[in-house]
Amino acid sequence: MTELLTDKAFKPHLPMQRTRVWSRMGFIELRDLTKTFGETVAVDHIDLDIEKGELLTLLGSSGCGKTTTLRMIAGFIKPDFGEVTIDGQVLSSPIKGIQVPPSKREMGMVFQSFAIWPHMNVFDNIAYGLKIKKLPKAEIQKEVQRVMEMVHLEGLEKRYPSQLSGGQQQRVCLARSLVRHPRVLLLDEPLANLDAKLREEMRFELNRLQTETGITTVYVTHDQAEAMVLSDRISVMDRGIIHQVDTPINIYEKPKTKFVADFIGLSNFIPGRITQLGDGMTVVTSRQGRMIHCRASEKIEEGRDVLVLVRPEDIEIYSNERSRMMNLFRARVVECAYLGNSRDYRFEMDEQRVRVQSLPSVAMKPGDVAYLHFKPERCLAIPA
Repeated sequence: MTELLTDKAFKPHLPMQRTRVWSRMGFIELRDLTKTFGETVAVDHIDLDIEKGELLTLLGSSGCGKTTTLRMIAGFIKPDFGEVTIDGQVLSSPIKGIQVPPSKREMGMVFQSFAIWPHMNVFDNIAYGLKIKKLPKAEIQKEVQRVMEMVHLEGLEKRYPSQLSGGQQQRVCLARSLVRHPRVLLLDEPLANLDAKLREEMRFELNRLQTETGITTVYVTHDQAEAMVLSDRISVMDRGIIHQVDTPINIYEKPKTKFVADFIGLSNFIPGRITQLGDGMTVVTSRQGRMIHCRASEKIEEGRDVLVLVRPEDIEIYSNERSRMMNLFRARVVECAYLGNSRDYRFEMDEQRVRVQSLPSVAMKPGDVAYLHFKPERCLAIPA
């Protein structure tokens, strides 16, 4: 009798989809935006609409162009070509000779470093921008108190930065940006200098804060978890171009390119060719002759070379072969690791290595033979 060793599929945490109502017009519009540094193309003719009230994350590895894009929105970097428009107002356009300075863009920016004045207490750090504008003292007091309550810094008005934790210092930076009622909030890897536990806590704090304020926010990070937790939409970037802009769930479950699929989460890629098209289900024949039933990421014609994407948590392990089960393949354990809440396996199917994540109760050792079930509805064919 066939035994299903993974009695329940191991699934990574995916955040619930954030429900927002926003304008369908682009509040921030980037059109053909381009920036080069010498012979290096940092941002390569990108187009992007960011809607009013949403939090959009620019996600990618170092050097992908995400911070350069953010700084062009802020006005710190002049684009070589293209336009930046906010709420219908052109802020940057080399062709039109327009470059509105950062101080006139009504934006708040939070940097990776804790850029706060060490000789000023918390109140004065937050109030600094309002004092420059020469607002009445009563109004300054009211606004500073408002944002301090918003970021949970009540009672810390007289403390100096050296007396604060990393998380509290970052909250001061946020409060200083929010106190001036910016129409756009820009965050450049604001949690990178925090320890792992504090980073996780601050993700949810930022989520709460952005939801409460409703400020249109552009967030830059290389951290997948931050992007998944915080974002209404994610823009995945690489080498100056945008590969996909979509919701966190669609980025994970319906990636349009191999780069996106490989960058977000863990992935197995099995090369093959479309040999049969059907209603909602496609058949891919792998190089080893296996027939894999899967979904298709787009309309792909028969005979086209593709990669079948299957996530490690979407593979079930059986102890014995079972007839009439689609996508069931014999494999041998090559490596295994116990991770506490799961087991991480590397299987070998002929020349194909496959990574599988299972429940910790599924105990196997190198050399053991099992049968891997690739769930058809969870497999996705993407262009090779």
